[in-house]
Amino acid sequence: MRIDIITVLPEMLESPLNCSILKRAQDKGLAEIVVHNLRDYTLSKHRKVDDYPFGGEAGMVMMIQPVDACISHLRSQREYDEVIFTSPDGETLDQPMANSLSMLDNIIILCGHYKGVDYRIREHLVTREISIGDYVLTGGELPAIIIADSLVRLIPGAIGDEQSALSDSFQDNLLAPPVYTRPAEYKGWRVPEILLSGHEARIADWRHEQALERTRRLRPDLLL
Repeated sequence: MRIDIITVLPEMLESPLNCSILKRAQDKGLAEIVVHNLRDYTLSKHRKVDDYPFGGEAGMVMMIQPVDACISHLRSQREYDEVIFTSPDGETLDQPMANSLSMLDNIIILCGHYKGVDYRIREHLVTREISIGDYVLTGGELPAIIIADSLVRLIPGAIGDEQSALSDSFQDNLLAPPVYTRPAEYKGWRVPEILLSGHEARIADWRHEQALERTRRLRPDLLL
């Protein structure tokens, strides 16, 4: 999978994209994540990528020219399955969406900034808009990292135990059950005896019951 991220703050992406699973997946050749500085594509001699909105509204708006130039350059090199815009009014990212996107070959993620982007970008250049929640951030860099991480970790080989990703919360529309590790007793707090029994079938039943109970209590909306 190749992920191209377009941003006005490339330095904000450097550390997260070079740590943990994202770094290992790139080192293994399972994923390629390339960051593009939008200012490299502007015609402005001052590397300007924003301007005042028509109509006099407060704030600044990302201009269409540098965004179109960057996306056109990338599309001239390869085909892209999706051009994603990180937007608070897009589809909310969830696990089924991450599962689906993780099977694509090439995607572009455009990080929004300022007051927003010239709406013609959304009308003509973007194929999908994704939100990470009903709140507004300074820019789309953090959502882009979250989207990339949620996809890359699902690529076979990206994590050591592939079954681990399949048992994460939301994969079966349930929250994950409680997990414990050694010691079996700490300050009088004991691990549930069933987990120490070695009885795989009963342990599986217990985990499913716990997942249902936690989902009913914490996220009943997932069971509707």
